[in-house]
Amino acid sequence: MRSVTYSMGVSLDGYIVGPDGGFAWTEPDEEIFRSWIDRTREVGVHLLGRRLYETMLYWETADQDPSLDDSKLEWAALWTRLPKVVFSTTLSAVEGNARLASGGLAEEIERLRAEPGEGDIAIGGATLAAEAAALGLIDEYRTLVHPVLVGGGIPYFPRHERRVDLELVETRTFGSQVVYLRHRVTRVH
Repeated sequence: MRSVTYSMGVSLDGYIVGPDGGFAWTEPDEEIFRSWIDRTREVGVHLLGRRLYETMLYWETADQDPSLDDSKLEWAALWTRLPKVVFSTTLSAVEGNARLASGGLAEEIERLRAEPGEGDIAIGGATLAAEAAALGLIDEYRTLVHPVLVGGGIPYFPRHERRVDLELVETRTFGSQVVYLRHRVTRVH
């Protein structure tokens, strides 16, 4: 069965966006960018909320930007080929290799898990990930912890009173002092 993963950059105090709405502190260096490319190759479909979808729209036509280096062109090609499902109550159409979700999050994930296909089901966007977490749908949390305290903003982990046990399955420290942590949700069957 395909795993559902949630992966984003996070400040040491647990936020993906600071109180001012900024996230420039998550800008990847070449080593981290290469790591993102490698991990994205393992994704079969990406689920996005509206805000993240709109932020990532740049990459749909980035290959036309003559100033991009080879790794960014490689990322753009990878991203445009990747199937995406966008969850939005305000959008009536989406661009590129994307479609609007036809059902709720649990129904979409159930359908995607049942379909033949390879690669993880990745979730992007704090609101969508919080909904998936509350429904117990996330199998792995993949965090890039940045050495910065931002003091508030949008949290990586949803703030609810539900315990989730995790198993650490991978770590990596980058030259920039960013630490990658991959945790698998421990499920009691």
